[in-house]
Amino acid sequence: MKWKQILAIVLISASTTGVTMWGYNHFSHDNTYVYQKDGSDSGKIPANYAGFNGTTGQGAVDFVAAADASIPATVHIKTKATRTVSNNLPRNNPFGDLFPDLDDFFGDKYRSIPQMASGSGAIISEDGYIVTNNHVVDGADDITVMLNNKKSFKAKVVAADPSSDLAVIKIDAKGLPFLLYGNSDDVKVGQWVLAVGYPLTLETTVTAGIVSAKGRSLDINSRQSINPVESFIQTDAAVNPGNSGGPLINTDGKLIGINSAIASPTGAYAGYSFTIPVNIVKKVVADLIKFGTVQRAYLGIEYPKDNISDEDKKQNGIKDDGGVYVMSVKDGSAAMTAGIKKGDVITKINGTPIVRGADLIGQIATYRPGDKISLTYQREGKEYTSSLILKNMNGTNDVVKNSVLDKLGAGLETVSKDDAKELNIKGGVMVKSISPRGLLSKVRIQEGYVITKANNKDINNTEDLRKVLEAATGTVKLEGVYPGYEGVYPIIINMGN
Repeated sequence: MKWKQILAIVLISASTTGVTMWGYNHFSHDNTYVYQKDGSDSGKIPANYAGFNGTTGQGAVDFVAAADASIPATVHIKTKATRTVSNNLPRNNPFGDLFPDLDDFFGDKYRSIPQMASGSGAIISEDGYIVTNNHVVDGADDITVMLNNKKSFKAKVVAADPSSDLAVIKIDAKGLPFLLYGNSDDVKVGQWVLAVGYPLTLETTVTAGIVSAKGRSLDINSRQSINPVESFIQTDAAVNPGNSGGPLINTDGKLIGINSAIASPTGAYAGYSFTIPVNIVKKVVADLIKFGTVQRAYLGIEYPKDNISDEDKKQNGIKDDGGVYVMSVKDGSAAMTAGIKKGDVITKINGTPIVRGADLIGQIATYRPGDKISLTYQREGKEYTSSLILKNMNGTNDVVKNSVLDKLGAGLETVSKDDAKELNIKGGVMVKSISPRGLLSKVRIQEGYVITKANNKDINNTEDLRKVLEAATGTVKLEGVYPGYEGVYPIIINMGN
């Protein structure tokens, strides 16, 4: 009988152990993850996270598991583009329309020069969607993606957003490792992070550092957009040219941002790098895939770039604990509907503290028109909270589609009355910036060009230009002037429809 008792004890112990292990695995792990392509939930854990328990332990921080999870999902992006080089001035050949070959003589020769560049990217779905920086792929005629296992694929641009410097590209592949989204609102100053990428044409490289600041604004995205969105995470993880578009991950191996810029007097790493927070990334990515353009929400206020003075704080009864001072409120905006007034100080959005303008931009950038948020603000020393529904730039909740103006690939701005008077024109639209991928990059035009006519119709603002382009088929003749130069400069663009 004794051996039967021993056998019973062994069986009971084994059963108890099995039930305990099952219970631990079933209840103590959160297996609900975001499937990054469209923002919906999925319980699938990619193969690159096998053996990763999602914790860093109580002892010294170990980066090995996080690196193992992220390296297979980080890609090398190589691009080839043809740039048109000119003297960057209005045409000096007075006989250009009759004798274009004289351009060489007048120093106005345009040359096509092939350019090669490289960057990094983060795989965000098993079927080949990759997020990177807009500036990595902007203007590229050919994009090649190389995986960590040396497999190479041709990629196409799904859509891009210069305002946030993000782009989504796609390769034809299945069963890829991919990164899981973290939560950048949970990121704390001082926590360890890893930057992964292909810097300086090296193979996959992982560097470590800490989060040194949040909510940074560098005004760097204004180079490619007149409506820049910036609320960077600042780190001291070493990032160099080639890291652009690569992931920043936490020690749990989850994506918390896309590396975008460095602060450097030399062009190489000098101590600080800047990352687009993942909460902005995942919203922009979902919009680009679903709509082809970002559904950007607007609050409808103006605020100072710099902190307000102590005198203004005293006059408006503002507490000295941060916030965004409202200089003006746009008519019909979400802020006006909620009762926000000039002199108010916005301190929270949905309970998240707002210390500076970059915090406000970063939070609003994670929402779409039609989303309802709570806004906490100070007025005359008292705190209030209002609910409001965000709107798009047109003051509605409708889905914004790609405008025909987007085909131009340019930052456009209606000329002010004062500038129009100085230029001796009734009105016009100034070309503030030109993307290498747009139609205006294919014609003889430089930044500063003011469009005054389109197909012989007067252009006084961007809306006039949009209407003419929408009604046009084939080619469109634009006429314009350059500040500081005499004469009207015509150009022909092909709308391709």
